[in-house]
Amino acid sequence: MSPFTAPAQFRPGIAPPKAQTEPAWWFVFQGDRLLVQLGGAIPAEACEAIAAEVTLPRLQSLAELQLVPQRQLFLGWLGGRACYGAELEMEAALPQGYGLEPLRSLFGSLDGELFAIAGRAIQLIAWDRNHQFCGHCATPMVQSPKQRTKRCPSCGLRNYPQLSPAVIMLIYRGEELLLARAPRFRAGLYSVLAGFVEAGESLEETVARETEEEVGVTVKNIRYFGSQPWPFPNSLMIGFTAEYDSGEIVMQPGEIEAAAWFTKDRLPPVPGPLSIARQLIDAFVAGEVGVTRP
Repeated sequence: MSPFTAPAQFRPGIAPPKAQTEPAWWFVFQGDRLLVQLGGAIPAEACEAIAAEVTLPRLQSLAELQLVPQRQLFLGWLGGRACYGAELEMEAALPQGYGLEPLRSLFGSLDGELFAIAGRAIQLIAWDRNHQFCGHCATPMVQSPKQRTKRCPSCGLRNYPQLSPAVIMLIYRGEELLLARAPRFRAGLYSVLAGFVEAGESLEETVARETEEEVGVTVKNIRYFGSQPWPFPNSLMIGFTAEYDSGEIVMQPGEIEAAAWFTKDRLPPVPGPLSIARQLIDAFVAGEVGVTRP
């Protein structure tokens, strides 16, 4: 399961239970950092271990930690247990024994099911924060009781949580695949190409345009591969494979600092196994990409 794919036992919800009488999962953020306890003994009734060194709060209320959230959202149910997202003010003091970790840094170390819900939580918290008022008439927005949307009581404008669709694509040429480096990557790391969808474009058109813009080659036989939510900040990564058609590699200045064709047995450092980029690469190495099927 992708670390950002909601687990099968997670059931999204809008309305919280009338009375929170059982401990709930709490996904508490201060900015982009998630409240965790790192190491040490913890009260069994307050937290539950997620990984060897990482725990998340499991409480009836944040008041048990003397925390007053700036905003709080009910997320749904995980295995029958309520889940909440909350945001603390930037100057809020943390309870003893707790710290804050950037969500991205917990990628691969936090339990996959809870990481997926944390990714959902940080996006919904940002949506709630950024849409307190109507963008048309500036009236305070009202949360709908039945669906994840806000409605302006004055002009009727509705606002839903927004996603930024992006394509991510593996380009192959026979037994080779095309990998590239962006300036922001850590030293030595290569990955597949990616880019955001523009207004009026189909996903396939974005694959073709981004590939030609970033590395100067054209592609054909574009095929859907899979998708992965990516909450940094609010993307949906939609994966494709495509076959090289023509052109020589010409790197886009400022976007790509290195690009080359690699064989399956001589790959550079690539993204970790939980990312859709790595899933695309692994599928090619396993012979699942570029195979002609009847």
